[in-house]
Amino acid sequence: MKKHIPNFITLLNLFCGCIATVFAVMNQLEFAAIFVFLGIFFDFLDGFAARILEVKSELGVQLDSLADMVTSGVVPGIVMFQLLNMAQKGGWNLDLFGMHTEVGILPLFGFAITLASAYRLAKFNVDENQVSSFIGLPTPANTLLILSLPLILFYQNNEVLNGIILNQSFLIGLTLLSTYLLNSKIELFALKFENWSFSDNGIKYLFLIGSMVLLLTMKFLAIPIIILLYICASLLVKKS
Repeated sequence: MKKHIPNFITLLNLFCGCIATVFAVMNQLEFAAIFVFLGIFFDFLDGFAARILEVKSELGVQLDSLADMVTSGVVPGIVMFQLLNMAQKGGWNLDLFGMHTEVGILPLFGFAITLASAYRLAKFNVDENQVSSFIGLPTPANTLLILSLPLILFYQNNEVLNGIILNQSFLIGLTLLSTYLLNSKIELFALKFENWSFSDNGIKYLFLIGSMVLLLTMKFLAIPIIILLYICASLLVKKS
């Protein structure tokens, strides 16, 4: 019975991703973010449960990637599509099955994140080197980066930040950076704890404490900074 517990948690991740997709399509990005955060929590919890219960399986690995493809692949692509659509001045008219709508060409570029996420997850499944560390930015971390943008827009409401986030060049540049980081050769530490000793996990504890401080002081603006900090800390660990 216990072998099914991690897989059930993974399915909760997928369920949250499905709900987030619906909200993202409806352009209710705040609610999409809530369910993405829940999905990422379950994504962390399923691996933790599998290690504690000692029931790791190949099925669980594949199921985890399929769930991540929705929560951390499809949803951020739709969110970037919506942001680019908001930034775009105009679109082109489309008649489809009798329905008239205005569709932008540029916003479709946001789905490059979805494509890059799919490629990254497929590589992860066949790469035996990504056990204690990651090669390239994990899809959940990339998703947090993308989902932070509408949250900064809606809840921090700073004119300067809003102008940057709704700038087409910025969004295109971030999309390109996102697709690169997902499939880059950068080695990043994984937030997996085999034990709780500080000597073995010092960088992880410091990173988590620093992240909490940033979130408390800077709110959603802290998320892009935390992702940058994660990359920089990983590079420093590799050099040392």
